[in-house]
Amino acid sequence: MDVTWAMDFAVVPTLTFRLLYVFIIVSHERREIVHFGITQHPTMLWVIQQLREATGFGTQPKYIIRDNDRIYGSGVPAFLMNSGITEVRTAFHCPWQNPFAERLIGILRRELFDHTIPLDERHLHKLLNEYVGSYYHPVRTHSSLNHSPPHVDQSVNKPQLSPDADMESEPILGGLYHNYRAKAA
Repeated sequence: MDVTWAMDFAVVPTLTFRLLYVFIIVSHERREIVHFGITQHPTMLWVIQQLREATGFGTQPKYIIRDNDRIYGSGVPAFLMNSGITEVRTAFHCPWQNPFAERLIGILRRELFDHTIPLDERHLHKLLNEYVGSYYHPVRTHSSLNHSPPHVDQSVNKPQLSPDADMESEPILGGLYHNYRAKAA
């Protein structure tokens, strides 16, 4: 069971200069993106619904770190308390007190949003699904995880590659990133 999660919003402009809000929840244990949601108009009720979707039966953390965004209102703290989750609020104007969420938003900005401009909400959802499912969780290494990705199969022993091994490349996000592996013999 994860002990601590962090949540925050990222703002993403579209090709038509509309703003989309991405609500992100990240686990501190493995830097795993637990949940994300996208909307044009975030409300307190929408955030509560996102938290419901992220915290299925038996999957809620003990603590959740959040900032003091007005969007949370009084409903989000009440939902967290009723769910048995202790909220940890950061001080005003202190993003460094929520480093995992802020770092993840910076990673998303540098590795995805600086290279692709979403057309609309549906396109952004597709981009994030592919980035998280095909790159961030299974491939992208993290120095704090001993240079392993958040989802690593511990049961598989990786064989040592010979210097003359043939490699194949799997493009991710249209070739923005690649996953390399040895070709089957």
